[in-house]
Amino acid sequence: QLQVVESGGDLVQPGGSLRLSCAASGFTLDYYAIGWFRQAPGKEREGVACISSSGAGLAYDDSVKGRFTITRDNAKNTVYLQMNDLKPEDAAVYYCAAEFFSGDCRLIPGLYGFWGQGTQVTVSS
Repeated sequence: QLQVVESGGDLVQPGGSLRLSCAASGFTLDYYAIGWFRQAPGKEREGVACISSSGAGLAYDDSVKGRFTITRDNAKNTVYLQMNDLKPEDAAVYYCAAEFFSGDCRLIPGLYGFWGQGTQVTVSS
């Protein structure tokens, strides 16, 4: 069964950091673009960051540029989202998703076919 599993969500104070992980099972991530998305209560799911299969193509939502970094370790079949200087508005359920794209990745949820169950990030003092 092909699936991705997120981990690393937690409660953190404003200004703190978290690293989320997206691990694949049943398939190798090497040929897939990976996107991180988030959904807060009452809001639509939005794209946060994505990385192309080669790792050369990156995209970030403007709200996280300079604070979040997406990386991939194909040897570990895992993609990471390092989140620094977290703000209360970053609080959401974070999902990773995989899709086979040629070229650059996209921050459009509807383009991704494989989704994890999500991990909760809470930012509060």
